[in-house]
Amino acid sequence: MYLRTVRSKGTEYVQLAHNRRVGGQTRSEILYSFGRKDQLDLDALRRLVKSISRFLEPEEVEKIQEELGMDWPFEFLGSRKLGGTWLLDGLWRGLKLDEAFNRLLSPRGYRTPVERLIFAMVANRALAPASKLAMEHWVANEVWIEGLPEVEVHQLYRAMDFLLEAHDEIQRDVFYAVANLLNLEVDLLFIDTTSTYFEIEGEDPDGDEADGFRKRGRSKDGQPGLAQVVIGFAVTRDGIPVRCWVWPGNTSDMNVVEEVKRDLNGWKLGRVVVVMDTGFNSDENRRILQGTGDAYIIGEKMRLGKDGKPHEALKRAGTYKKLENGLEIKEVVVQPGSVAHRRFVVVYNPEEAERDRKKREDIVAEAERRLAELGNLEGKEHTKAVCELRAHATYGRYLRQAKNGALEINRAKIRQEEKLDGKFLVSTSDDGLSTEDVVAGYKQLWQIERVNRQLKHTVDIRPVYHRLEDRIRAHVLLCWLALLVIRVAENETQCTWYEMKRILSTLELGIHQTRHGELWTNRVTEEQKALFQALHIKPPARYLAIPTPRSA
Repeated sequence: MYLRTVRSKGTEYVQLAHNRRVGGQTRSEILYSFGRKDQLDLDALRRLVKSISRFLEPEEVEKIQEELGMDWPFEFLGSRKLGGTWLLDGLWRGLKLDEAFNRLLSPRGYRTPVERLIFAMVANRALAPASKLAMEHWVANEVWIEGLPEVEVHQLYRAMDFLLEAHDEIQRDVFYAVANLLNLEVDLLFIDTTSTYFEIEGEDPDGDEADGFRKRGRSKDGQPGLAQVVIGFAVTRDGIPVRCWVWPGNTSDMNVVEEVKRDLNGWKLGRVVVVMDTGFNSDENRRILQGTGDAYIIGEKMRLGKDGKPHEALKRAGTYKKLENGLEIKEVVVQPGSVAHRRFVVVYNPEEAERDRKKREDIVAEAERRLAELGNLEGKEHTKAVCELRAHATYGRYLRQAKNGALEINRAKIRQEEKLDGKFLVSTSDDGLSTEDVVAGYKQLWQIERVNRQLKHTVDIRPVYHRLEDRIRAHVLLCWLALLVIRVAENETQCTWYEMKRILSTLELGIHQTRHGELWTNRVTEEQKALFQALHIKPPARYLAIPTPRSA
């Protein structure tokens, strides 16, 4: 059986023929006609050759492949996700974070690639948050990380130990590396805290040498019955988290300012204006924030004392100045010319005032309806329903008990609340800042609120699989590094991290087995190229690994 070509009227045809002996003579018998030679289906011929080779010994097949210059069987071994890790590694190196870590690692003499291990844990938080144990499979089978084909969980823990051991140096070096490359403006720093809880029974006990770390406290996750830790960030006006802290779960915002200020002073940043929300406001904290010539912008409570009387600054007369964004602002200086003088800015938002008015009218209308359902209460003992309405967190605010024992709408309270509609109050220790700059600085607190949201919903700080204080602190540091890289990427591209992950989701590394070894290949789309270009990252080469051909 063989292939032959025949010519007819100037055209060549390919046929599968077989020689048969008939009457003592050999005759060709056509078994199949493949058609014209210039129109052959070559893929069909290849499939035919492969199907025939199944009945041969492997050595014979390989010999035929070599003679024909063929390089199959070509086996697909699997794929690894490449897009996310490639982008993050490009940012990591572009920000010179690898150099910062290696500089700190060089005198310590580690034999394991600690910098690569730390990067892998940071990438995991940004792409597919999981436990450190689960990362063994993630690194070895799911993603491709240059210089790290596989990891063992004890190596990750060792890298976390280094991260905590050198965390002050790391945060300082990372800050200067990022600040210099991105020309970050650090004259304005936003400080805020959040919390993350642990689903454990009870809380960590206090010991002779140290107090417990996972403690019950004022939960910002709506889980007051669970132990927690408190986490703080310092964020630039560009939304870049440049420093983080972790405190026991029972630490209040009022008690963290001194440590925050001391750590920031150690960086010698020059004059800095720290922006904080109302929860940090106290005489002692304001004094600390003014240390070393720095200044603060801080939110003020609108109501003071048990009776909730309006702040003194809200009672001062003055003319509001209207800004381009629709806000109206008024400066108020209390005790001018004295050592105790304080500078306030009252901000009025007409749109917010209208929302406050409508919301209060709805509440009062519902309170009146419920009062009507209770009937005439004059001279009667209060029932359970009456007590519940009087103590209600929403409706009780606008009710008062008359001398005759009946409940009625508190009209004086409503008039008092009307004066506060759409307003908020800010104070500053910097007399050189314009009122517009004070308000703009305070309004930018949303930057740190965004970081806090991403901490919980993007890098998924919870669940925390660690119980020891050192491990928890190191885990928070990894989340901070992931947030740092994510925020840089979002700022540079004006694209959300969610959208970037979607774009990169199809960029995978295909691994194929050939006779000469493994071939690693990928395909970068135009959309992915544009994303890499926006971040000044070189896209991956078409072939990341090409085997060296073996000689025949």
